[in-house]
Amino acid sequence: MDYLITSLGFLFGSILLHALVTISRSFSKNKKSKKLPNPPGPTPLPIIGHLHLLGEHYHKSLADLAKTYGPIMTLKLGFLNYVAITSPAMAKQVLQKKDLEFSGKWVAKALHAHDQYKYSVVMLPVEARWRSLRRSMNSAIFSGARLDVTEHVRENTIQELLDYCKSYSLRNEAVDLSVAAFMTTLNSLTSAIFSKNVMDPNLESSIRDMRDVMWNIAIEAGAPNLADYFHFIKFDIQGVTRRLTNHFSRVLELIIDPIDERIQQRDSKGGIEKKNKYNDALDLLLSIIDENPQDLDRTHMERLFLDLFIAGSDTTSSTLEWAMAELMKNPETMKLAKEELARVVGKGKPIKERDVDNLPYLQCVLKETLRLHPPVPTLIPRLLKERDVELCGYTIPKGSKVIVNVWGISHDPNVWKDPLAFKPERFQESDLEVRGLDFELLPFGSGRRICPGLPFARRLLPVAIGSMINSFDWELEDGMKPEELDMEVKVGLTLKKAQALRAVPKPMS
Repeated sequence: MDYLITSLGFLFGSILLHALVTISRSFSKNKKSKKLPNPPGPTPLPIIGHLHLLGEHYHKSLADLAKTYGPIMTLKLGFLNYVAITSPAMAKQVLQKKDLEFSGKWVAKALHAHDQYKYSVVMLPVEARWRSLRRSMNSAIFSGARLDVTEHVRENTIQELLDYCKSYSLRNEAVDLSVAAFMTTLNSLTSAIFSKNVMDPNLESSIRDMRDVMWNIAIEAGAPNLADYFHFIKFDIQGVTRRLTNHFSRVLELIIDPIDERIQQRDSKGGIEKKNKYNDALDLLLSIIDENPQDLDRTHMERLFLDLFIAGSDTTSSTLEWAMAELMKNPETMKLAKEELARVVGKGKPIKERDVDNLPYLQCVLKETLRLHPPVPTLIPRLLKERDVELCGYTIPKGSKVIVNVWGISHDPNVWKDPLAFKPERFQESDLEVRGLDFELLPFGSGRRICPGLPFARRLLPVAIGSMINSFDWELEDGMKPEELDMEVKVGLTLKKAQALRAVPKPMS
């Protein structure tokens, strides 16, 4: 009996000692590895979190909140954890220094339309398929060598733009510059890809219709969706996915028919000789499919074009419209840009891509336009997928969606002097570029997820803007004064001018 009592006492003592040691070690370990705090943020409301704090112009709401809570802050949108970044230094950490950790992309429920999230190079994880798609896209469309080959395509579409504007000039009528910019941008893409224009300048109603489809895609993809914020909502209760499915189908119609036609040509008798006849992106990508189907298949190619047409036509055409609006709102800036063009190129002449290096003020106009009107104001949200990450003295929890508010950065008075003013001169003594290496100016993002269409936009936009202002004098419709021009913004996934810019192209004086 005494032995049993002694044994039980020994066992109990051992258990107690083990528990004390374990607790002590755990306390010591926790003390040493104590997590850094999460970023600060406003106190969330039950269930909805901070949804009530984000207005229609969410990029502005985020910038205003950053004034109180700092350049890195936590927001709860429903059940989702967001981290908003609003400083160049922290943007550099997310997009460059820790790019791989933050390279995941959060898939909004809207992008389940047509299962686009499974194929989109914008949404795919940074893995083998994503790499092969980016490689194929760059080699066939956006490499320097391919852009050199397709320079004549952009020249032709810009000449079509000038002819389109001239037809309005002869009638002394106003051009809808949102239509003109959209037509030029989309035709520049489709001519390089398919060797054909899909927008006919003589069918303005069809151009407007497709422009509206593209814009509605941006609206639906960027609009608040309850199914994103509350995971228990399994249905498309707002109809977002249904509407996007219809819009995607419309754009895919532009894509599938030219592909079918080309494949039939290649497979017809004598098709071997017809391969690479066009030397365009479609021929190059079809050859990749034939030779390396593990790198690319038809479905991924179609969806790659879908990405390009939606993102490229909307963002690039919107930037062109904003640039023309800012120039017309600021006559002195327009005068300086026209004087440079007359001096370097010659008054009344369309400009060539090789002229752009000799037009520094025109380049400043484009940079300032992109600073004031970044096409995607908060970039596409990043997803921290694998683990918690330390960032600038804080812990970013696994599963967080990280937003880089490039609009907030480009409008921050601590970063930019007089940030609300359109002043291209600010770039005359600056080395800042839009290539993703200067984090004060990130209209196309940075890192491995940088917008792949950046080289295309940098070639098309200055030539289009320069040619338009060097070929015509422009007057606002109905005698409107520059200071009366409406510069309000319509917000979706991208930022668009709320009221389309309408102006009369006049013969050069």
